[in-house]
Amino acid sequence: MPADKPTTVDEYLATFEGEPAERLAAVRAAIHEVLPGAEEKLRYDIPGVAIRGRYWLHFAGWKKHIGLYPVPRADDEELEARIAPWRAAKDTVNLPYSKPLPLDLVRDITRLVLELHGGDDA
Repeated sequence: MPADKPTTVDEYLATFEGEPAERLAAVRAAIHEVLPGAEEKLRYDIPGVAIRGRYWLHFAGWKKHIGLYPVPRADDEELEARIAPWRAAKDTVNLPYSKPLPLDLVRDITRLVLELHGGDDA
């Protein structure tokens, strides 16, 4: 990243090039398919997306992967089984650049976070 820290999500994303930039844009788009018009801003120096005014979902680009945070455990066993291979920690999901990008899973994780924190009026 450049010496000047980004102050917006667009500035943050502009610090990436090539495949990481394309993947981050795809993850952002998948999140916004589920949360159209959701507010986003940098929190903890990474993009955060608001649900009902609180930033419940964050994503970030790293050297070898994209991270999603926090990703709660799903009560739905099938969904949790799909998330499990991507978990890097209790509430972290890593999407390595070396593997196909599971955008359906990103959308389902976003729906999970919405169900837990958004209710019907997100």
